[in-house]
Amino acid sequence: MSGYIIVSIVSGILFGIMDGLINANPLAKRLYEIYKPIAKETLNPLAGIVIDLVFGFVMAGVYLVLYDSLPGEVGLIKGASFAILAWFFRVIMHTASQWVMFKVPNKTLFYSLVTGLGEMLILGVLYGLTLKPAI
Repeated sequence: MSGYIIVSIVSGILFGIMDGLINANPLAKRLYEIYKPIAKETLNPLAGIVIDLVFGFVMAGVYLVLYDSLPGEVGLIKGASFAILAWFFRVIMHTASQWVMFKVPNKTLFYSLVTGLGEMLILGVLYGLTLKPAI
């Protein structure tokens, strides 16, 4: 249980760091200019930290629940499999919705897909190398 808590906190912190790197770099600022008319002028960092920590706990918990169903014999493969699954449900579905509903440039959508895959793979590898269900 303590391993789950530690990994969940670490993954929540990683979520925050990666979101910052993915969304606040100069390329992202140019690509996300399309959202400027609807973007908030100020952010609530405390809410962002809490949300990222909650996401860390949920993602690690879902990984453990799905562990036996994930392909592969070793944690690294299981973690990568989970990452692809999470990428589909978290990133691809969101990006597809953006593409259908809004006038978002394809390069912005592509950036979201690629960075989302990287983010999910990092977290999946973390889970795969550190988490196993208690027997």
